[in-house]
Amino acid sequence: MVRNLQNLRYVIFFLYFFSLHTFSDNFNYNSYNNHGVVGLINTPTARFFDEGAIGITAYDGTPDQKVTITSSPYDWLEASFFYTNIQGLPYPGFEYQDYKDKGFNFKLRLKEEGILPAIAIGINDIAGTGLYSSEYVVASYGVNNLDLHFGLGWGNLNGSPNNFKNPLIYLYDGFGNRPNYFEDGNGTGGSFQPGRYFSDKSISPFYGISYVINDKLIFKLEHDPTVTTGLIDYQKPESTNSLSLEYNFNENFTVGVSRERDNFFSLKFVYKKNASSKRQLKKYEKANKEEGEDQYQFFIKSLDSNGIGVNKIIEKADSIGVEITQFSIPNIGLIDAFIDDAKKDSGIKKDIKTEYRIADLQAYSEFDTEYERNSKLIYERKKERRFNTNTRFNIRPFLAAREGFLKVALLLENDSEYIIKDNFFFSSNLKYSIKDNFDDLVLPPVDTFPAQVRSDVKEYLRNFNNRVIIGRAQFDYHLTPKKNNHFMFTTGILEEMFSGYGMEYLYFDQTKNYALGFELFSVKKRDYNLRFGTLDFKNTTGFMNLYYRNYNIIPFDAKISVGEYLAGDKGATFELSRTFENGANFGVFATFTDVSSNEFGEGSFDKGIFFNIPVITNFASYTWRPLTKDPGARLTRKHTLYDLLVKFRTHNP
Repeated sequence: MVRNLQNLRYVIFFLYFFSLHTFSDNFNYNSYNNHGVVGLINTPTARFFDEGAIGITAYDGTPDQKVTITSSPYDWLEASFFYTNIQGLPYPGFEYQDYKDKGFNFKLRLKEEGILPAIAIGINDIAGTGLYSSEYVVASYGVNNLDLHFGLGWGNLNGSPNNFKNPLIYLYDGFGNRPNYFEDGNGTGGSFQPGRYFSDKSISPFYGISYVINDKLIFKLEHDPTVTTGLIDYQKPESTNSLSLEYNFNENFTVGVSRERDNFFSLKFVYKKNASSKRQLKKYEKANKEEGEDQYQFFIKSLDSNGIGVNKIIEKADSIGVEITQFSIPNIGLIDAFIDDAKKDSGIKKDIKTEYRIADLQAYSEFDTEYERNSKLIYERKKERRFNTNTRFNIRPFLAAREGFLKVALLLENDSEYIIKDNFFFSSNLKYSIKDNFDDLVLPPVDTFPAQVRSDVKEYLRNFNNRVIIGRAQFDYHLTPKKNNHFMFTTGILEEMFSGYGMEYLYFDQTKNYALGFELFSVKKRDYNLRFGTLDFKNTTGFMNLYYRNYNIIPFDAKISVGEYLAGDKGATFELSRTFENGANFGVFATFTDVSSNEFGEGSFDKGIFFNIPVITNFASYTWRPLTKDPGARLTRKHTLYDLLVKFRTHNP
């Protein structure tokens, strides 16, 4: 131990002496560790990425292979979900394959760096099986391009021979008892057990450094006290020291090679993206004025060139009313700024009152019918039918299969929309699998719910191969019969697994912090061929929905849905998410129904993460559940009324 400390001290002095850069809590200089937590190799640090960052970490070690999705809704909060394959550990009941495990991690910043170090606290595997369960407090301090880290670990981070008594025991004796498994007694996890957090007879120190060699290379060295349950056949470590070298190809892609505890080499691939970057926000583009254009014609052209369509302009002596419609700009402040810019460019001197519409839904209006009645019509857009289409390559992963760690398809995917009227749409989604290994998905699900609504997903995936399949083909009709009261009626093929018809109502006032509505759908299970046929199963599903956004009170968008799910179970879904000014969004959800934990089986209840982030010119959406189960299942809808209208709500009312 003394010798190791001396060696580490010499390395730190050498790197400090040759420091050439200024270290910061920087998107390029920091990186995820093997477990998808901003850190060193296996240990965490007190560093965070900027808010809006999202990352995917793929790790290949001995005996673990792990995939982690990590999000940073704020620069003081990091949350991640992992899925791992453990070689050499048989899966109970399926001994021919390796054990699979999944869980959640989170890290919270307690203090930013100043004269004193930055400090963070975190919990790993917060509701998993306990195989990776640990808690920690860690401090980080930067000196030029050298970053120093020191922490104290509980649970799996308490494997150092130089551990010492848990100081929390002096506050409460219960902190000295740490259960080996979760309270369900079967080790499947899926439930929270606060009594184990920061509990242990002892705790262990961990420490290390990261050194930015240049914009491309990062060197890391750590003392790693990780200890694992005896169920996992880890090689006995030769030491507690690990080192790694990471190479940044660009701001998005990183590859790392590590020598872990003098035992084995491991490989790590990281994709990270700052989804909230203001670079994603559209910039105002000034239009060229042609000879003969009056101020209103130029005003309309200026807005149209910036993705804002003008439906109507009415004029009074002291003001004009402008009705606009748009889909592409996710920020009402930006829309208002573009209107002001277009007003200045066109030379309009009168005040502008606006009415915002999307899909002909009246989201917000500064003038009423009386104002219109007493105004002169200057312009009204000629309504016409339009067709929009977009074809792209897409990746369709399938995790948590007993047949293997990861199954995937490379798809050629088309999304099309035919605008019959401003409030009447037909939309479709077609897919063609260029290459996939879904044919391997042959094992039937275990302990399915009597109403099998999602657990037979493999039957659908096996039909992806070498044929065009219909992902969606639906009609939508939108209506705002009274101010702030919105309706959407839908029929057709609603998603890959269900067809049907239904409606949604939403009370949405752009000036309020809340929205309230309900939805009701009659659905039939689609045939496995993914064409127009259906199976025998049918049901009616419906929910009351409450939305709330006020970042001055709580730092998240909140949604509560109460009702009946696809499988006929009844309960509630809770969602917390963060939406950024450029439209990026990600969050977590948990669903609790009248199906007991024992009936639900592994996982105890439905939960997962979701995100919607800008990729090139489009948004990519994905929802990840640790397990595909029937209870708590909902329709995967193209969009909801709230999705359409929330962009007209100020970012922080």
